[in-house]
This record gives sequence, C-alpha cells and structure tokens, in this order.
Amino acid sequence: MTRTLLSSVFVLLALAAPQYSCPQARPSETSVEKKMDALFSGATSPDAPGLAVLVRQDGKAIFEHGYGVTDVRRKSKIDANTNFRLASFTKQFTAMATMLLVRDGKLRYNETLMEIFPDFPSYGRSITVRNLLSHTGGLPDYEDLMEAAEQANGPAWSPEKQIQDTEVLELLKKEKAGKFAPGTSWSYSNSGYVVLGMIVAKASGKSYGEFLRERIFAPLEMSHTIVYQKGQNEVANRAFGYSKENDALKETDQSSTSATLGDGGIYSNLEDLAKWDDALRNHTLPSEKEFQPALTPVKLNDGSEPHWPKEPNDDNLHPGKPVSYGFGWFLDPYKGRQRMWHTGSTMGFRTVIERFLGDNLTIIILSNRTDLDPEKLSLQVADMLLSAKN
Repeated sequence: MTRTLLSSVFVLLALAAPQYSCPQARPSETSVEKKMDALFSGATSPDAPGLAVLVRQDGKAIFEHGYGVTDVRRKSKIDANTNFRLASFTKQFTAMATMLLVRDGKLRYNETLMEIFPDFPSYGRSITVRNLLSHTGGLPDYEDLMEAAEQANGPAWSPEKQIQDTEVLELLKKEKAGKFAPGTSWSYSNSGYVVLGMIVAKASGKSYGEFLRERIFAPLEMSHTIVYQKGQNEVANRAFGYSKENDALKETDQSSTSATLGDGGIYSNLEDLAKWDDALRNHTLPSEKEFQPALTPVKLNDGSEPHWPKEPNDDNLHPGKPVSYGFGWFLDPYKGRQRMWHTGSTMGFRTVIERFLGDNLTIIILSNRTDLDPEKLSLQVADMLLSAKN
C-alpha cells in the first residue's frame, strides 16, 4: 500500500461515522467521502426507494450510508439495519454451506446427482457437486422449463403461487438431457444452486435455512440474516423492491420464482454483511486451506478457460467473453487487481459485493430498485479509493 493511500485511509477512519439518508456532506468529510456521497445521493431521492452502501478498508467501515426509503408507503429511511433480498449474492452462502458439509465428511465434491437423488435421470450420472458449484454442470434453466410447462398446460405459478425448490427438481427430472456434457462448457445456472440448496438439506438432515442459521449466521452473530420463506418466517426492517415502469416506480417485490432458496433466497443488511466480510478475511468458518477451492477458477475438462455463452440473456452478463468463477464467487480481476465478487439481480432488487483481496477493500451495495447498477457504482468507488495506487 502506498503512503498516499495509507494517509487517505487513516483520514477516512478517523473522520468517518455512520450517516443515513443524508444528501448533504458533513463539513469534516474528506474529499473522497464527498465524492462517494455525491455519487450515491444522486442515484435516488430521499423519499424514493434507494440503496445502502458499506465501504470497508482493513476490516473497518470507512463509509456507511443509507439513501432513500424501504418502501413508498411507510417511507422508513434505509439504514445499516435495513434488510434487502440478496438475490444471487446468496450463492456465496450456499457454496459456503456446501464446503462445510464437505469438511464434515457428509458430502463429496465428486458426488453426483444420481448418487444424491437416485431417481434423477441418467443425464445427471456425471454432474457432480463441484460442477454445480462452478456452473459447469449444464442443468437446464428452470425458468425456461417453467415457461415450457405453462405453454403446454396453462398457468401454474404466480407471485401468489410461487415455484418451490421441490418443483424445480421435479422439472429437472422430467428432462432427458442437459444443456451440455458436464465440464465441457460454462453457463450461469440458477438451477444448479437451487439443487445445491436441496443437497445441503439432504446431506445435513436439516432444512437449508436451519443449516445456514446454525452453521453460518449464528456463529458469526448475523442475527438479522434469514433464508426467507413466505408464511414460515418474517423479514424485520424489510426493504421492498421496485422497478421503473413508464417513468414511475412500481412495487415489484415478488415474482413466481421468488421462493427458491439456494440461488437467491437470503435477506441481509450491512451490519450483518460486515460480519460476513470479517469471517471471510479471518477464515472464521473453513480454514484458509479449506477455502481455497472457492478461490480457484474452474477449468473445463480439456483444461481450457471457460467463456460466457455466446447467446445473450438475462443471466449472461458478458456474452462470449472469458469468465473466472470458483465456488459461489466470480474471480475476474479488475484493472489487474485480484478480487472476489458477486452481483444479485431479481424482482425489485440489485446487489453487489466486491472484495479486493490485495487491497483489503470491500464494497457492498444493496438496492431496492432495479434501475440502479450497483456493480457500476461499486467500481466507481473502487476507482476513487484505489487511484492512488495506479
């Protein structure tokens, strides 16, 4: 770390204090803080859905702000305790749960779908847990299967009657083949992580939510983080999701696919995610050695680097380009800097976590409106804080 960056970090640490929904910068704020505050306060208005932002350097919060409201009816201000649906940000927790079960000896990375679910069709004979973790299994996309089923048989699911994990598994069991042979290609797979959530439950003998609470959330004192299941539990201090339609924000909190768990079912807040960041930095759950598979970019069976599929779709962020993915984490570097990161995108919510490993910098943004781009915003913050090292 350069002297310039060290100085800026110490100034930030000395001066920064949590501020929520505060469009005006404090007189004592540093120029970097003012730039960050201007960036985020310009992204929403005080009475509209917004975002929560946490920036940590060397394990300490240097910027923690809330902007906007949790919902337009109550207009409660967003703060560090506001719980957002994490969407695919959830996948890193599903991967961690899987890794803990491997450490426990209750699961193997090379265990196949047919070993775990004996009635799974033959195309699952060689799809392993490792394939599911790294998106190289080739499972069909369950949303495509839902659409095909509804075209054939009429409407089956809605925001009120949401598809459940068991129904996803049944749709996959009806298929005769996957998208590609396991390990021969790469395709981001929500189906894979729904199935991993079910594998966590089967291997542990507990529900997915109960296992995560006992083995991850409770030990880390993430007391407000839950696997949300409608009718079974409630989200405290909950943000509701919104999307822009015809220049107006409309509540779009739930969809027909909002009930699946392992691919995106967790709600959490900045306060708890700071504890998650500490656990990752300090190797609190698995040891550093045990966690290495999560930070090892997957290679295809022939040893080649995987690429995003060529055909654009909602889950295909960079069509045709190389991709680096471990277990529940993207690992592509940014401007030559090592990082682990993941975004989340779902009905009404956008989220991101960026962890720059060599710089001990973490940026977390949780948003309850879909017209914002937290990934772009997080990288703008990274540019501000890391520019002194360029």
